[in-house]
Amino acid sequence: MSYSIEPDYNQQYIFPPRLEDLIPLNHPARFIRLFVDSLNLEEIGFKSSPGRDGRPHYSNSMKLKIWLYGYFRKIYSTRQLEDACRNDIGLLWLTGMHYPDHNTLWSFFDSNRAGIKELFKKVTETALKADLIGLALHALDGTKIQAKVSTRTGWKKNQLSKLLKDVDSSIDEIMQKIKTMHKEEGVSSFNLPDELQDQMEMRRRIEGIISEMHDINRQHLHKDDKDARMMKRGKTCDFCYNSQAVVDGDSNLIVAEDVTNDEKDNNMLVPMVENSTESLGSIAEETLADGGYYSPEQLIEADAKGIEVLVNLDGQIIPKKANKFHKSNFIYDKEKNVFICPMGKELTFERIKHGPKKRHDIQIYRCHHKKFCIESGKCSRDKRGRSIEKEPYYELLKRQIQKQMKPENKEILAKRKTIVEPVFGIIKEVMRFKRFTIRGLEKVRVQWSLICTIYNLRKLFKVWTEGKLVIA
Repeated sequence: MSYSIEPDYNQQYIFPPRLEDLIPLNHPARFIRLFVDSLNLEEIGFKSSPGRDGRPHYSNSMKLKIWLYGYFRKIYSTRQLEDACRNDIGLLWLTGMHYPDHNTLWSFFDSNRAGIKELFKKVTETALKADLIGLALHALDGTKIQAKVSTRTGWKKNQLSKLLKDVDSSIDEIMQKIKTMHKEEGVSSFNLPDELQDQMEMRRRIEGIISEMHDINRQHLHKDDKDARMMKRGKTCDFCYNSQAVVDGDSNLIVAEDVTNDEKDNNMLVPMVENSTESLGSIAEETLADGGYYSPEQLIEADAKGIEVLVNLDGQIIPKKANKFHKSNFIYDKEKNVFICPMGKELTFERIKHGPKKRHDIQIYRCHHKKFCIESGKCSRDKRGRSIEKEPYYELLKRQIQKQMKPENKEILAKRKTIVEPVFGIIKEVMRFKRFTIRGLEKVRVQWSLICTIYNLRKLFKVWTEGKLVIA
């Protein structure tokens, strides 16, 4: 007959158990300790922290181990980190049963932001030395992560404008009452009543907020985090940051990271590729990106710097369905300076117009065969005949289209989702990081860098437990 095992709370040991005996050899705490001890923290930007008045102080090494192990265990709050130092067996072992409080831990993070950012590169270097990262194929993407503010308490420009009108009406009403009262009493001077001063102060504050919104060209702003921006996130729209990552196709390790408060990705293509080159020392043979990264200016810059990219072009550039008269089927003859349509007719140069914001000129070519072409109705409804716009980057875009039409490149481009999107899924669902816990773009950048560092360390930890990675 089986019996229940119960703890004996009065049991005593001749030789008390050691913490060392309670930590398995393949425990994450051992891996974190090995990694941190292999670094020269001052060399990568961590500031020394001497104690006040000669008092003992917690070392940077120990505090960094707490942060890394805490994030490894999905603990993102300094108060929870403080609590874990007293209760988590891994942190008890890492700290030698010392207990820094949450203020000490936050002060370390806040004063060592540059060092924490540099830490990501050190993890990447470790993976690179172990031949875990390839330079054949990288994929770039961004994901919206909610800021540490409530959408409900944010400012909306239209609501503030309405409130400003109400405040102005209230001020006018109070001023009229004062004038009437003093006219009846025959008083020529008076002090502003508190009610009027409050209304004027409110008007000044509202005008200041509206001015800030005008400066950043936004309709929303939050008083607690003025760097956060309203962004579409699935079916909702919240105050968010746009977190970027470049992922290696061989190992699924993150090789570059950044955060922007621009909801669009189309200015991030070249900067992110350059970030990965800085981390790895070399540029990838090919970098994949979705349609959100398409920008003529970015393609021009990438071409000038010798960066090979495949950017998923939308249906306006490459037709999703077969269309005989799509612009991509019109061939430009450089010698004649004409476009040739699928029917073999020539579209001749007509005029020049300014592009968006007058950043460049666009050449317009026009067909003059509409009356005699049997396909004119299918080609264009313009009574003057079909027109084609030729931008300065036309040749470059044409090469990108031709590059993507190759079967092997279509296959490579289809891999983008399987390379980078699972990484964001792991960060949000497995690591449970769905919202930043600090405010301000610069601090958010540091936290995202730390999250990406932990993501890579989790993958390296698995390789380490298999005996395939040595950390010296």
